[in-house]
Amino acid sequence: MEFNNEKHIEKLLAKYFEATTTVAEEKELQAYFNGDDVAPHLQEYTLMFQYFAVAKEERYTGEVPVTRSTPSNMLSYKKWISVAAVAVLSFGIYFTVNNQQTNSGSEMTIAEQQEAEKAYQQTKEAFKLLAMNLEKGKEQMSYLKEFEETKEKVFNK
Repeated sequence: MEFNNEKHIEKLLAKYFEATTTVAEEKELQAYFNGDDVAPHLQEYTLMFQYFAVAKEERYTGEVPVTRSTPSNMLSYKKWISVAAVAVLSFGIYFTVNNQQTNSGSEMTIAEQQEAEKAYQQTKEAFKLLAMNLEKGKEQMSYLKEFEETKEKVFNK
């Protein structure tokens, strides 16, 4: 009978290492290796199953803080983007209105054309800077979205 039991346990071990055992079969292996009558050639597996039994009982008792607020650096970042956008729009409106008032009845001089071109280039650079910062913000938000999705998976299981 002992020989059949060893063969049965060896078959269960083979299935276990192929990850095809059922929960009941794993419990049977656990009970066998935690017992006193383990075959000598199977002794090497006893430590592994004893470790699994101890590890199974471990529990995390600490508190996991959950906050729903957005990070403060994101709020600061959004604030500065808003300030930059307002500044760019203000300069654009100012130069547009100013140019329309000065050009209302006369031809532009070369100096005025150069000044207008300079203002146009500055506005263009400001918009490039704004677009670049918005793209960075978009990347930051994608990380925040991934975090939110992962958090939802964890808490809605």
